[in-house]
Amino acid sequence: MTSLTRRQLLTFGLGATAAGALAACATPGTTSVNAAPTIPPEPSGHPVRLTYWAWLKDLQKVADIWNAQNPHIQVETVWIPGGNEGGYQKLYSALAAGGGPDLAQVELRAVPEFMLVNGLVDLSRYGADAAAPTFDPTLWNQVSFTGGVYGIPQDSGPMATFYQTELFEKIGARPPDTWSQWAEVAAEFRTAGAYIDVFPIADPSSFVAYATQAGATWLTPTDDGWVIDMTGEATLTVARFFDHAIDSDLVTTDYGLYSPPWFAAAAAGGLASLTDASWADALLEGVSGAEGKWRVAPMPRWEHGGFGSSFRGGSTTTVLAHSAHPAEALEFATWLNGSRAGIDGLIEHCGIGWSANPDYIGASRMQPSPFFGGQDYNTDVFLPASTEQNPDWSWWPITQQSLNILADEFRRKPSGQSLVDAVANAERQIISAFENKGLSIRKETA
Repeated sequence: MTSLTRRQLLTFGLGATAAGALAACATPGTTSVNAAPTIPPEPSGHPVRLTYWAWLKDLQKVADIWNAQNPHIQVETVWIPGGNEGGYQKLYSALAAGGGPDLAQVELRAVPEFMLVNGLVDLSRYGADAAAPTFDPTLWNQVSFTGGVYGIPQDSGPMATFYQTELFEKIGARPPDTWSQWAEVAAEFRTAGAYIDVFPIADPSSFVAYATQAGATWLTPTDDGWVIDMTGEATLTVARFFDHAIDSDLVTTDYGLYSPPWFAAAAAGGLASLTDASWADALLEGVSGAEGKWRVAPMPRWEHGGFGSSFRGGSTTTVLAHSAHPAEALEFATWLNGSRAGIDGLIEHCGIGWSANPDYIGASRMQPSPFFGGQDYNTDVFLPASTEQNPDWSWWPITQQSLNILADEFRRKPSGQSLVDAVANAERQIISAFENKGLSIRKETA
């Protein structure tokens, strides 16, 4: 991943004027907290109280582990809705009012948008770089901009294929190693009255993950602005592949992932597999009668190259602009997401996604799973997958708006528009969206 320089920061319009134009919500302020002097830690003996807004269930139980060991830095957690379900609006509003918590949970893909409104503390000014070796380098790159660090990776979602063993045995197939094999197996399943998977046209995040795996990088920062390349060969290969899969009825677009029809089809043997993030294991437990019937295999590879896996989802612990104790907040954030006690607590009490610490996936995940027939799938499949991701992919300032644009174009697929044309149309609209917000962007011409 290419880090933004300060010159690029200014070129891209990340100053106050662009921040005001870009944020659909209230703008917290016109002065970056990162231009102000750093705030020293409280002297020994002076107690500190931190607040952490997050959508994680029972996060306070994890904070209590820290609180018991650190009486001088006490953390109180406050539940907020998930990011786009209202949590981000609550955070933006609090920042605009000059307040807000010390810490907040922010998705990896939303970090640049919070930067644009001067909402995040550059944690490198408080020594965060020393913590970098503790965290997955691909995730660390996704919180690193302008030579700074704007969050501590909290969790992620390396991808693999979940599959029903009996259904694969019924057609005499094994989990596909490549996407070409996937298409062949998908055709076999159609003769047996099942689908191999779904393609959710209303949620482009799966397509983004497939393109990322194929080697795509859609937005790249350069000295004269953002360069967009949504129609490069890697992306178009994926679009053509799924155009063919949909047109040939190899995959269903009738419903989305984890919708009631999806659960019903999975329980009735109508869906043979699922290629998704590690956190899908918990969702599969909601499929009626699924225990013991599912296993996990590596994600199919693209024949032309690319990477062994991809990622979907993932969040960070950020320190917000109005925190009076950023040094102490950083200390807690690195413990929460990097220590064994923090990771085990997040898994046990919050059902957190894949650990951001590549050296420790969590005690409960280092043993065979009864639900998956005794398979030690986290160690055997997801741990290697977490090291085979596209390190050059990065998120951009209007990620959510861009995904909404792409979703609108994908919805035209049932009426005849191809995914290839949808991607091209979305690219043009995203360029306009950048320009309308005062951000420099140009099309990749190579």
